[in-house]
Amino acid sequence: MSETVSLRERVKSPPAQALVDAYYAPAVANGIRFQFEPEMRIHLAHALMLADRGIVDRQQIARILDVLLALLEAGPATLAIDYKQEDLYSYVERHIVQALGPDTGGRLHTARSRNDLHVTSWRLALRGRLLKVLDALLALRATVLRLADDHRETVMPGYTHTQHAQPISLGYYLLAYGDLLARDFKRLRGALERCDRSPLGSGALTTTGFPIDRQAVADRLGFAGLLEVAYDGVSCRDDVHEAAAANAVMMTGLSRLATDLQAWNTMEYGFIEMDDSFSSVSSIMPQKKNPQAMEFLKAAAGHVTGALATVLACSKNTHFSDVNDGVSSINVPALEALDRSAAALAVAKGALDTMSVRRDTMLHAAAIGFGTATELADVVVRETGLSFRMAHNIVGRVVRETIEAGKTALDITSQDLDAAANALFGRTLGIDPQIVRQALDPAENLKLRTVTGGPAPDTVADMLARRREALAADEGDVASVRAHIAAADAALLAEARAARASSKGG
Repeated sequence: MSETVSLRERVKSPPAQALVDAYYAPAVANGIRFQFEPEMRIHLAHALMLADRGIVDRQQIARILDVLLALLEAGPATLAIDYKQEDLYSYVERHIVQALGPDTGGRLHTARSRNDLHVTSWRLALRGRLLKVLDALLALRATVLRLADDHRETVMPGYTHTQHAQPISLGYYLLAYGDLLARDFKRLRGALERCDRSPLGSGALTTTGFPIDRQAVADRLGFAGLLEVAYDGVSCRDDVHEAAAANAVMMTGLSRLATDLQAWNTMEYGFIEMDDSFSSVSSIMPQKKNPQAMEFLKAAAGHVTGALATVLACSKNTHFSDVNDGVSSINVPALEALDRSAAALAVAKGALDTMSVRRDTMLHAAAIGFGTATELADVVVRETGLSFRMAHNIVGRVVRETIEAGKTALDITSQDLDAAANALFGRTLGIDPQIVRQALDPAENLKLRTVTGGPAPDTVADMLARRREALAADEGDVASVRAHIAAADAALLAEARAARASSKGG
């Protein structure tokens, strides 16, 4: 009589070596990398439920728990892997059966399929990585908001189409990026919410005839609820699709920030300087100090966007059921992308925390670059009653003539406005030179933009106060989810150890 069991009784031959090399070996390696801890907790929770419901004898469950707890403590290196089976679970089950025999060891898989086991373990792995990304995102948001407050009055050019547009502050720029991060948080938090549902108990696709308690298992695993419909539980992987999409959106925004910072770090801009600790050097050019961190962030965003394409491409045109290409193959690229993003967010935070800001250079660029022309046109409207389009024509002519004369915005005078107005419309404006000078002051431009959402320092301060409150609420939310999961994990281990000890005592 055999003292072991096999999942391959339906077929006669072992897996082909080509299939082992291409599929089995990588699948087992990724299972050990991503699924071992989640899967072991699933086994513990399922075993306890089987005992509670009287589906498997408590003494047998206690012996199974003893082996499971020992394996959890020892780690996956304990497993004897020969790549004749296709996944981590197969080796865990074989380990249990070899320790306890097929009668006792073979009972753990009662009322369960690898289908619901696998999607549950991948959801647990995805949940953990989403939480890591959310933690890193919150830390970056805190840095961005702090710097936005520090630089509410750090005047710089605002750009559209890479050209000087209107004066802004560095704080205002960072406030805008902070709001993007807040929306990134909501997208990823929504992905976490929908990931945090237990499919366990779905079986292969129709649940089971055994009287299991799906909610009890979900609670032991710290899930927020159930993925109720069993077919949905094993067939739909929109948890991965959504997480990969939200992750790609976040990294796209981070890459755009990195693109700006990389440009501002050049000699041509000279607005900022990356700290040495986030820079690299040249092997041949002694003068080089390269913005390594920014290049890493942009490349990381490319990898993450590629992962989204991989995830969606693997699932499209697959049957709406449990299939390896649409349900299983998407897990690793998505999880690797989340790991990459968590690292990238930490790099971005460090680079921002340590960069030097050259306020005078920024202010000078804003002053000479004609970004104040819009305010000058507004002044013409307010002081003379001309239409904005007429004022736009006048100021546009003045700007062109000033550039052609090799001068800057600081050289524009009231007389220049009069000359342009006379040439275009046959009238003299007679605007006070002091009013013109004030209109050409980029710092004064900021102070005037007090409309909701504008860059006036006081307006930015009010907006930042609300953003800090929102950040604190989001930090508390993530901490609460983490605490709930940690409490469930601790309770699960304590219950399993108590069940094992109680049996041994009896």
